[in-house]
Amino acid sequence: MSLLIVSLDNTILNVALPSIHRDLHTSVSGLQWTVDAYTLVLASLLMLSGSTADRVGRRRTFQAGLVIFTAASLLCSLAPGLGWLVVARMLQAVGGSMLNPVAMSIISNTFTDPRERARAIGVWSGVVGISMAAGPIIGGALVESAGWRAIFWLNVPIGLAALFLTRRYVPESRAPRARRVDPVGQALVVVLLVALTYAIIESPNLGWTSPVVAGCAAAALCALLGLLWYEPRRADPLIDLRFFRSAPFSGATVIAVAAFAGLGGFLFVSSLYLQDVRQLDPLHAGLFMLPMAVMALLTAPVSGRMVASRGPRTPLLLAGAAFCASAVLQALTYSEHLSVPLLVVAYLLFGTGFGLVNAPITNTAVSGMPRSQAGVAAAVASTSRQTGQSLGVAVIGALMAGGVHTDAAAFTDAARTAWWIIAGCGAAVLVMGTLTSGRWARATAQRTAKRLAAEETRETVNA
Repeated sequence: MSLLIVSLDNTILNVALPSIHRDLHTSVSGLQWTVDAYTLVLASLLMLSGSTADRVGRRRTFQAGLVIFTAASLLCSLAPGLGWLVVARMLQAVGGSMLNPVAMSIISNTFTDPRERARAIGVWSGVVGISMAAGPIIGGALVESAGWRAIFWLNVPIGLAALFLTRRYVPESRAPRARRVDPVGQALVVVLLVALTYAIIESPNLGWTSPVVAGCAAAALCALLGLLWYEPRRADPLIDLRFFRSAPFSGATVIAVAAFAGLGGFLFVSSLYLQDVRQLDPLHAGLFMLPMAVMALLTAPVSGRMVASRGPRTPLLLAGAAFCASAVLQALTYSEHLSVPLLVVAYLLFGTGFGLVNAPITNTAVSGMPRSQAGVAAAVASTSRQTGQSLGVAVIGALMAGGVHTDAAAFTDAARTAWWIIAGCGAAVLVMGTLTSGRWARATAQRTAKRLAAEETRETVNA
C-alpha cells in the first residue's frame, strides 16, 4: 500500500501537469520543480531513512513515514501557489523516504530464501504496474471533475488504511548492530543532487555561463569528490562504497538511473504532448497512456519469476531492447498528428521495458548483502531510481523548455531529440545488463558478500 500511494502520486501528478501549468501560471521550470522537489528530497534522504530504520526499528520508521506522507498530501491539495506546492511536495518526500526502502527491508528480512524473496519482490514490484495502470485514468478523471488538487486527496484514505494495517500485522525488526549517523555524508549527498539538478533545470533560463549555474555545477563536482574521499574513511558511512565492488550491484545502480531517467522523460514529454499538442482532456490523455501501464502491470510479476528461475540477465536484456525500440520508434515518427496505432505500439513497448526492469534491479541490490544491511542496500537502489527520475525530468524538461512556449511544430522537434536521449537510456540498460550479469560479475558479487560478512563479524566482535 505504501508503494501504491507513492507510485500513484507520481503517475497522477504527471497527468495533472498541464492543469497545474494553466492554473498556477507557472513556467516549464516550475513544472519541473513540482516533480523534482519531491524526487530530489526523496533521493537525498533514502539512505538515511534506510539506516535509521535498521537502527531504531523498521516498523516504527515505516509508520512515521506514512503519517508524514499522508499529512503532506493534504497540504499539497491546499497549496495556494507554486511555492507552497513545492514545499509541500518536499515534505511528502520526507515521509516517502521512510516507506519504500524500509518496506523492501521488511520483505528481505521476512523472505530469507532467495527464490521466495525474488517472487515476493516480483509481486511487490507489480504494484508499480497497478499504480501506473490506474494512475493515469484516476488522475485524469479527478483533474477533469474536481481539478488538480483532487489528485492528492487519494493518498489520505490509503495512507490511513496502511497505517492501521502496519500497526496490526507488521512485526518490528532491527539490525543486530546499530549504524551511526553520517551528517557529513548526508550533507554532501544533498549538495550533489540539488546543485546538479538546479544547474540543469535553470540553464535554459540563465544560460550555462551564468555564475549561478556554473557555481552549482562546481558545487556538485566538489560534493562528489568529497563523497569519494570521505565515505571510505568512516566506520559507518552513509554510502558504503564497498557495495560497488560487486559488479551486479554497480550495474543495478547504473541501470536504475538510466531506466528511471527514461521513465521521467517519457512521462514528462508524453503528458505535455497529449494535452498541449493533441489537445486531449486529462481523462483521455490518461486513457492514451493505459497501454504502457497495462504492460508494466503484466510483465512485472513475470520478471520476478524470470529472475527467480534464470537470473537477472534475460529480463534486463529484454527491458533494454523494449526501451530502445519504443524511443527510436517515436524519435523517427514523432509529429503532432502521429497515428494512434504507432503511439499505442510505442507505449506498449515502453511499458514492457519498465515492467521487466524493476525486479532485477531490486533483487540484485539486496541479494548477496548481509541481512543487517538490507535497508541500506535497498536504499541505494531506491536512491538510484529517484536520482535517475530527477535527472530525466531535469534534462528532458530543459530540452523542452523552448518548445512548450512556441508552437506544436517546435514542441515535436524538441521532443524528437528527447526521444533519442531516452533511447540512449535504453541502450545503457541493454549494455550494462549484458556486462554485469555474467559469470565474472557473479564471482565479484560472491567475493564482495564474503568480505562484507567477514568485516561485519569482525566489527561486531570488536564492539
